[in-house]
Amino acid sequence: MLTVNEQTFGKTVLMASAPVLVEFWAPWCGLCRLVHPLLLQAQSEWDGSLIVARINADENFKLANFYRLKSLPTLILFEQGQVISRIDQFESKEDLRRVLTLKNSLQFAQSA
Repeated sequence: MLTVNEQTFGKTVLMASAPVLVEFWAPWCGLCRLVHPLLLQAQSEWDGSLIVARINADENFKLANFYRLKSLPTLILFEQGQVISRIDQFESKEDLRRVLTLKNSLQFAQSA
């Protein structure tokens, strides 16, 4: 899983050739530690067609402020530099599945 910061965000996330699922997290966030294995699993299931990246919100305040984070973890799905979906209140694995299903539906619709 990639670690992204304010200096690498543009190239790694906004200019990526594949969709990027970004997790904004912090070391003190207990729920973030629970979500991390789910993100690793999602990354392996999508086998290169999805990039998963982490941004430490405490160390990257400008990005956290720009995307108006309300809670941690916040997951934002980017495709071609645009926000496709986001989860501000992560409650279950189904939340992640919903975001990735939306991404898959959009990709299918664009290729049809």
